[in-house]
Amino acid sequence: MRRLLLLRHAKTERAEPGERDRDRKLTERGRADVPLIGAYMAHHDLIPDLALVSPAQRTQETWTLLAAAFAKPPKALTDERIYNATAAKLMSLLSESRKAGTLLLVGHNPGVHEVAVELIAAGDVPLRERVTEKLPTSGLVVIDLAFDDWALLHPHAGRLERFVSPRLIAAAPD
Repeated sequence: MRRLLLLRHAKTERAEPGERDRDRKLTERGRADVPLIGAYMAHHDLIPDLALVSPAQRTQETWTLLAAAFAKPPKALTDERIYNATAAKLMSLLSESRKAGTLLLVGHNPGVHEVAVELIAAGDVPLRERVTEKLPTSGLVVIDLAFDDWALLHPHAGRLERFVSPRLIAAAPD
């Protein structure tokens, strides 16, 4: 079995005139949200074996803050192909052969959201509907896949294991 963790980068500042999109940084709220998601992941043993991270400033910052939540941060690879990628490009990237049992992708909408929607075929129906509606900043989608080779990744192959965001964590009963 394989597990895919899809994480949209944290809340980001608007681009200043003349500033490149990929140079946008996290806002104060974004920098506060990521450790919350990281603590949740660590507490629930959602630790990736490998993280694939977009080269954009906001995804790099998100990864740095997230990695700090793990006792032993996993290996991370920055991959240019993630930035501005379509769902089809992300699916191709994810299906590359890797030994990782649990793979984390830190990327951008709409691609990350579209991959989640495309992969999920089963799981809690109300939660699936929430994922279909929106993937907010710092939103984490956990998808279980019933195979042991990433090359077998295909649409509707996954079961939604969970979907969390800082807002959903804050609203959860203690």
